[in-house]
Amino acid sequence: MLEAIMQGVGLGLILAVSVGPVIFTILKQSLNSGQKGGFSFVAGVWFSDILLVFISNMFSSLMMEALAFKAEIGYIGSLFVISLGIYYIFFKKIQVAEDERTILIQFGKRAFTKAFMSGFIINTLNPSVILFWLVNATAFAVTHGLVERIILFGVCLAVNILADILKVVLAAKVRHSLTPKNIRIINKVSGSILIVFGIAIAYSIKFLND
Repeated sequence: MLEAIMQGVGLGLILAVSVGPVIFTILKQSLNSGQKGGFSFVAGVWFSDILLVFISNMFSSLMMEALAFKAEIGYIGSLFVISLGIYYIFFKKIQVAEDERTILIQFGKRAFTKAFMSGFIINTLNPSVILFWLVNATAFAVTHGLVERIILFGVCLAVNILADILKVVLAAKVRHSLTPKNIRIINKVSGSILIVFGIAIAYSIKFLND
């Protein structure tokens, strides 16, 4: 059991520090909308990860069938990430108070749903995330029983969730020292990064298929 816990911690740390469109979107969402926005987005990511872990361990054949369409999944995910990047560069608006120094946050049910779904879609339509969970689920299925795998992946998800919480909290704290102008610059930079990631995802799929 201790071995499964340590392996889960290691796997969770790898996932937590991996660089991808999700981490930049977590930071951007937290900077724009505070903790509510950040937690709404990562909740969608967490739901996606939990769903993929369950399917990978219980229905690995279904995941393998899904990977047969990895090109289609990847291109759709790439298009979504690129569209999100374009939105943040050209169309994302921030609301400011009359003094034009204070950023106003209006985060209702509609904004929560939008952020949650963005997190879920970005994570679920990333072929590398699907491969990550499927490869590890398949590898550990050979050497670990069901209970050990539940502990391992449970710990892995817990570590990743704690890391995401830390990212949201820190970003939300930094946000208070930023001006609207700073936020606009961050939106454009993060949007550009998302576009680069989207193109990279599409290119990697084309490269693998050639």
